Amino acid sequence: MSLPDLEVRTEGRMLVAAVKGEIDMSNADGLGSAISRQISNDALGLVLDLSGVEYLDSAALQMLFEVRRHLATRGQAMRLVVPAGAMIAPALEIVDIPGTIGVAETPEAALESLIEAIPEARGAEPPIQEPEH
Repeated sequence: MSLPDLEVRTEGRMLVAAVKGEIDMSNADGLGSAISRQISNDALGLVLDLSGVEYLDSAALQMLFEVRRHLATRGQAMRLVVPAGAMIAPALEIVDIPGTIGVAETPEAALESLIEAIPEARGAEPPIQEPEH
């Protein structure tokens, strides 16, 4: 098993992880774990750039949902970067990843989408939760 190339950088309180290569059943779990380990507790979200991915299978799709689920339990959000016409786009559309996780064509657009979706990223305070009686 060899993991695809993974490059990670931070943009403010967002983590941007770029993957290059193929994601399949031989490496999907390892890649998901590697990505999850990179996300600090104070990060607001993850942009996962898949523009360098030429192939993914059902294990890769499952890994994407698992990373999203992991982030959601921590109050963090996720967007994917998949350019228009990318070879992997049809597979993502079949399982409605654009509708459930969110997809943008560039890392900048994905970051902007996260900033719009997360009040703390815009500098706003989170809403105050009233205690239940």
